[in-house]
Amino acid sequence: MIKIKHKGNFNKLEKFFIRMSRHEYLTILEKYGQLGVEALSSATPSDSGETAASWNFEIEWTRTVTTLRWTNTSSNDGAVVVILLQYGHGTGTGGYVQGRDFINPALKPIFDEIANEAWKEVTQ
Repeated sequence: MIKIKHKGNFNKLEKFFIRMSRHEYLTILEKYGQLGVEALSSATPSDSGETAASWNFEIEWTRTVTTLRWTNTSSNDGAVVVILLQYGHGTGTGGYVQGRDFINPALKPIFDEIANEAWKEVTQ
């Protein structure tokens, strides 16, 4: 025979599940999505400013997965400009332009804040 005893209640856990089922966390992701857009815009190398101004974010959610994604619509002859800036690219004259990692440093503080806020939400 197995016996299980417990003390206390599951009030905090029940509140957490209720907030999750109401998708209240989406407003938090919207806040961080916008902060990411601002960070990426200010960190994007700029000649004309078009690429820096082309950042946006999307939130997709299903029953089991929620995704926060930053996008950039700036392109040149079909090539995504931020990919060229981030990873480098060849030139039309046989040269090469070295890439510059600007995306990861711009988003690291945002990721850290998301992790901290998520931890607070789970442990409160």
